[in-house]
Amino acid sequence: MIEIVNEIDAIQREVGSGRLPAGEAHVIRLRRTFDAPIDDVWDALTDPTRSGRWFLPISGDYRLGGTYQFEGNAGGEIVECARPNRLKVTWVYGPAPEPGAASEVEIRLSPEGDDRTKFDFAHTAIVPEEMWGEYGPGAVGVGWDGGLLGLGLHLGGGSISDPEAWQVSAEGRDFYQRSSIAWGEASRAAGVDDATVARNVAATTAFYAPPEATT
Repeated sequence: MIEIVNEIDAIQREVGSGRLPAGEAHVIRLRRTFDAPIDDVWDALTDPTRSGRWFLPISGDYRLGGTYQFEGNAGGEIVECARPNRLKVTWVYGPAPEPGAASEVEIRLSPEGDDRTKFDFAHTAIVPEEMWGEYGPGAVGVGWDGGLLGLGLHLGGGSISDPEAWQVSAEGRDFYQRSSIAWGEASRAAGVDDATVARNVAATTAFYAPPEATT
């Protein structure tokens, strides 16, 4: 059994603004500490045989300037890679955006003693305002919470054997509902009004943990 509350509380979430070449962008940031040495965390992120075990199968040209593609998900270009501290990639889901408008994912790692690693993750994206107004940061933040859950389990020697089935299980639904609420709180801390936060949390929860079908 996964300690859902502990996993949700382990992440520090922030919502802010940033800039991409194409213009002003939204930024979500996740920070947590993993009970694993920095080289192990780095390898779990960058070794394709390992990343496929906790996230998704990946293919590509794994070098600076090369490209990657997660199966059935996003892909992009490897922009910066400084083992074992920093990885930055473009992140494109679906059709290629206008030049300079691809979102960016950056991960920074730093050791905390010999056996723990601080993980700092930022996703910067230009989001249509109608979409941001409806879903807020949870639209992508909840998904990244799931990614960090998988990474943490993997680093501890565990895994979710069937992620699709788990997402609709009682445990999975609890995780995604709590994650959506946590991103609502991060949005509120960034100055968003209560009514908008409530609308965002409801929409995000309905997407990731829709009501169970009744017969």
